[in-house]
Amino acid sequence: MPKLTALAVKNAKPGRHGDGAGLYLMVKPTGAKSWVLRVQRDGKRRDVGLGSTAALNLAEARQRAAELRKHALNGRDPIAERDRDRRAIPTFRDAANEAHKALKAGWVEKNAAAFLTSLRDYAYPALGDLRVDGIEAGHVRDMLVPIWTAKPELARKVRMRVGQVLNFSRSKGWRTTEAPGRSVTVGLPKQPRGTNFKAMPYAEVSAFMTALGGKAPTTGRSALMFQVLTAARPGEVRAAKWGQLDLDKREWRRPAEMMKGDVEHVVTLSTAAVALLEKVRAGSTPRPDVLVFPGEGGKPMSDMTLKKVVIDAGHSVDAHGFRSSFRDWAAEKMPDIPDPVAEAALAHVVPDKVVRAYKRTTFLDMRRQLLEAWGVFVANKTPEPVNGR
Repeated sequence: MPKLTALAVKNAKPGRHGDGAGLYLMVKPTGAKSWVLRVQRDGKRRDVGLGSTAALNLAEARQRAAELRKHALNGRDPIAERDRDRRAIPTFRDAANEAHKALKAGWVEKNAAAFLTSLRDYAYPALGDLRVDGIEAGHVRDMLVPIWTAKPELARKVRMRVGQVLNFSRSKGWRTTEAPGRSVTVGLPKQPRGTNFKAMPYAEVSAFMTALGGKAPTTGRSALMFQVLTAARPGEVRAAKWGQLDLDKREWRRPAEMMKGDVEHVVTLSTAAVALLEKVRAGSTPRPDVLVFPGEGGKPMSDMTLKKVVIDAGHSVDAHGFRSSFRDWAAEKMPDIPDPVAEAALAHVVPDKVVRAYKRTTFLDMRRQLLEAWGVFVANKTPEPVNGR
């Protein structure tokens, strides 16, 4: 049975005063009072300081002593466990920054940037100021509610990144448990199934491009026309820089960090694509690090810019959908070009190993032929020779 009382602690004289179960109140001649827990570990007696009576009252000292005794019985070092609990526990925001610093070396640049941006926009308002050791499934679930069905893909990414921060915190000793798993989705509605991007029938693309070309040129219109001509992803066009382009060789070398598959990809530029780029640079020689289609302040344009160009032109399709338009056209109008060539033009992984080996030697020329024909089709112009071919 415990022996001490709150009054006894207050009036205790210098010396050692036992409470039972190894807990002692130590009083120095100066009157300073502190708690000590005596435990047995590996056959040896150890005294573990718990802190002063100013920091822990009698009830709190008993609770802390019980926790550390349990650690000792389970074979863990009670002093290490005590010190672990004394560490400063960071907020989720600070832990996310530490996780980003530690992990970003293994990520491509765009993923490293998206990690912090998505957490800042969607996780920090709810979790940012919470200590990571106190974040539970309910906190994460409530944070996801506003975007779970409205932005399902983004919600899944945010949930994954929150989990990375919490698991990193566990490895640093800031949490005693890993990130909550299935319990996060309890109480969340079923997410809608993914849908394909709305695509324009390829037969209508030529008229659409003619209409765009007849309007006053803007960066957004030029970017969309270039995206259509190259069958690129909108994000790849928005991130394109002049240093990636070689108009003499008619090539756009996209580095691995801007590709969905994290593999460098070479896009062959058609006559129409080169002519468009020459108009964009207007006889100047931009620096290699300058964006081809910059947004405000020279930064990448918004992902909604291309969508707005399409909407302003009176259509409801997605900018990304022009890749499907190209693929359908290639299948129906270019039967002599093997399907893997069209897939390679879209920077899709070609699954067959033999085809991939073949791609290294001949696919570039075949893709050049394919994209040149696409440029002729959408620009509605007479074919021109490409570098003598």
